[in-house]
Amino acid sequence: MKKFISWNVNGIRACVTKGFMDYFKSSDADFFCLQETKLQAGQIDLELEGYHQYWNYAEKKGYSGTAIFAKEEPLSVTYGLGIEEHDKEGRVITLEYQDYYVVTCYTPNSQPELARLDYRMTWEDAFKAHLKSLDEKKPVIFCGDLNVAHKEIDLKNPKTNRRSAGFTDEEREKFSILLDSGFTDTFRHFYPDKAEIYSWWSYRFKAREKNAGWRIDYFCTSERLNDKLISADIHTDIFGSDHCPVEVVIEL
Repeated sequence: MKKFISWNVNGIRACVTKGFMDYFKSSDADFFCLQETKLQAGQIDLELEGYHQYWNYAEKKGYSGTAIFAKEEPLSVTYGLGIEEHDKEGRVITLEYQDYYVVTCYTPNSQPELARLDYRMTWEDAFKAHLKSLDEKKPVIFCGDLNVAHKEIDLKNPKTNRRSAGFTDEEREKFSILLDSGFTDTFRHFYPDKAEIYSWWSYRFKAREKNAGWRIDYFCTSERLNDKLISADIHTDIFGSDHCPVEVVIEL
């Protein structure tokens, strides 16, 4: 049985000052995935006894970035998608194991005025192609801040956010297509109708206090792992970032 945690920490250096290590230790995950680490190599030294650390940094300082901390050493590690246009922002890490792959992803935000929506669409196609090529070989567990609230149930105010980044028809459709290609949204697998459970809240307007949030952080798995899924959780009680950690437990 393996426990996976994913957390957009919105800057790991800041998060470390807000209790990150306490949560990391208490969670005792087999895999702990981060998004939006916002640092370069050498800017932090995390003492994580019993874990192998894998970091992917953005070229731009203080921006984006991902990491995976794994108890078991992988057979191979891949950074990015192998496409130069998409690999400058440190957004993807893939670990290969004997019977499965683990992928963490920090999907590009479409930005205010949807300035990056066109880029986001090309990214989505490239990321899906990456996942499908892995899935042809062995099952995939992928997670991260995917920057999309899939259905109206996944955010507090769907009506007023119809053309907001993260809830456009285009982004939602891409996520539907990805799931339809053979992947399971593990939280919805267990809780198809559970409302008002979110993973991100704006720092403005006391959004977290009012629970005016979005569910944009996910664990998704190859459909053939469905009968191996044990549980899925969203840890809304954990602070330290504008996102909270999400979790899945799988019989692997």
